[in-house]
Parts: sequence; C-alpha cells; structure tokens
Amino acid sequence: MLHLTLRQLKVFESVARNLSFSRAAEDLFLTQPAVSMQIKQLEDNIGLPLFEQLGKKIYLTDAGRELYHYSRAISQQLADMELALDELKGLERGKLHISVVSTANYFAPHLLARFCQRYSGITVNLNVSNRETVLKQLSDNVIDLAIMGQPPDGLDIATDSFMENPLVVIAPPDHPLCKVRQIPVKRLEQETFLVREPGSGTRGAMERFFMAHHVSINRGMETDTSEAIKQAVQAGMGLGIMSLHTAELELETKRLKILDVQDFPIMRHWHVVHRKNKRLSSVAQAFRTFLLKEAPELMPSLTGVAK
Repeated sequence: MLHLTLRQLKVFESVARNLSFSRAAEDLFLTQPAVSMQIKQLEDNIGLPLFEQLGKKIYLTDAGRELYHYSRAISQQLADMELALDELKGLERGKLHISVVSTANYFAPHLLARFCQRYSGITVNLNVSNRETVLKQLSDNVIDLAIMGQPPDGLDIATDSFMENPLVVIAPPDHPLCKVRQIPVKRLEQETFLVREPGSGTRGAMERFFMAHHVSINRGMETDTSEAIKQAVQAGMGLGIMSLHTAELELETKRLKILDVQDFPIMRHWHVVHRKNKRLSSVAQAFRTFLLKEAPELMPSLTGVAK
C-alpha cells in the first residue's frame, strides 16, 4: 500500500502543473529545496520517477502523468469538501481565491477592502498576473473568479461586465497636444506610442481601434506593465494608451494629462469571470454580486473624467 501524504500530492500537483520547481515553490510559499525534498520522498514511496529533465526543462514521466491525473481529481474533491463546509458556515467564514489582470490591480484591492469590511471573517487570496496567466488559472480551475477586460474566447466561461473601463491617450503635461482640442485620430501617426505586450487586452483594443480608423502608429518601447508606460510617458519617451483607472493618481497630481482625441475614450468594460461548471462558494457568489451591484458607485472619482 502506498504511503502518500496530502502535502506531497499538493506539492506534486503544483510542480506538475507549472512544470517548474521554482514556480511551485512560489505558489506554495515554500523554498525550492523543500519542494524538491517532497518530490523525492514521493518518488521513493512510489518507486518510480515522476519527472525527467531535458536541458533546463522538466517533463512528466508516464508515472508522473498518471499521478497528475489522480492528484487533480483528489485536489478537486478536497476543494469541494472545503466548499461544502464553508457553505455551512455561511459568510461568517470562508475563502475567496481571485485573480486579476495587472491593470485591474489599481482598483481591485479597494473593492476587496470594502467587501471584507462587510464580511470580516473571510480570507482572500489575491493573485495579480498578466492576462495569459489569469486565463491559465481559469483553465486549470485553481481560482474562483477573475477580473479582466476583454473576456477570452474558446473557454467555457461565464462572464458579466460590472464597470466601464475607458481607454485614454496619456501624455506628459508639457506635450504640445495638451493644448489642442478635438485632435484628429490621424494626427497620432506623427507620435510615438509606448505599448503593452502582445496578448494584452489593452493592446488588442488599441490595435483594433487604429485598424478601424485606418491609422498606422509608430511603436516605441514595448513593456508588460502599465507602470512602466506611465513612467516612460512622464519622461517624454512618447504617448500611451491605457485604462483610465491605471492613471488616476498621476492625473490627480498632474504628472500626466489626457489628450482630447476624437473618438476617444475607447469604451470597454471590466468583467468578472468564472468557469461555467464552477460551483461557486457562498463567498465567491457574494463577491460577484457585490461587483455587479455596487462597484460603479464605489469608484465615483473617475465618473466623467474621460468624457
């Protein structure tokens, strides 16, 4: 009879899912040697290798693939058990596992704080990642809810918009176009734009907008964070297009200005997303309802700024 522990299976499942000892260590808040030790003990108990290394990458062996199949099923059963027990406790206690794209991190903590003030006994696990990682977490069913801009295609998900997400053109305060009203979109071809990485929802919306207006822009720096774009725009490296929510502080302190460009803002929406077959806990369902009913009223400082 195999003598496996739930801890070993949890560590194995994370390593197998990430195909990385270091990323599993980050997920589980363990050191990499501790992760390696758990895997070694598991392999010793089973009597078969679970991973093989080719170059710098690791891969599952046949035994590893079999164990991964069963470990995911066991993990889901444990999650369902925990969910059932939490529901018996109602909203007095429970856990919320949520991931947000990096641009949503400028407002999501404020909404979570208000929600947690109402339900002080719950625990929140918040992950902030790029769009690709959040979609993978949805696909792997390791989170309850996600907050993002453009919902994904091809995944069996349920999505609801809960708040407007205007995309605006930002510039340093001393830029000549700051004094111009109703700037033609075509005029932007003379400027350099600092853009998000391929796959970003913001970049996708920007590219679709300019394609529809038959405008070809000059791309300068490419980066995977809105923070880097804001800093580069302030330094005079070019213009940026980003969610109004991400630039609120810099606009209030007048370190950035919104350009008055025709047909802007590009009006998008923030969405709360979960897998259709996901059994939402009472806490997750309550937070989803909270977003749909109360989020717009809790972000009043941005109302009308982009109009």
